[in-house]
Amino acid sequence: MITRFALFEGKVKEGQTEAFRKAVMERILPKWKAFPHALDVRVSFAEARDDGAPELPMILAINYPDLASVEAALASPARTEAKAATEAVLAEFFDGRIHHHVTLANEHVL
Repeated sequence: MITRFALFEGKVKEGQTEAFRKAVMERILPKWKAFPHALDVRVSFAEARDDGAPELPMILAINYPDLASVEAALASPARTEAKAATEAVLAEFFDGRIHHHVTLANEHVL
């Protein structure tokens, strides 16, 4: 399985944490869930971090069966819609940057 992570590095605007989280879940999550070939979508909001660690208020993980599926999702109209929704929410609530990482996932369910 392949997981594509989006790391949201930066800060949610002061006093806007709950509004940011609500906007992500209501305005962006449905767009991410529409990506073709996506197996599942995980939105993780930071609650704490180690001293000195970079601030990552949100991490997005989308699992795909293979790299070809990732490439198809990134080339899809669903991604264009998700990108526009993400940019709108970030402009309203977030100061920072996003970087993406594609990984070979090895999950072990207990």
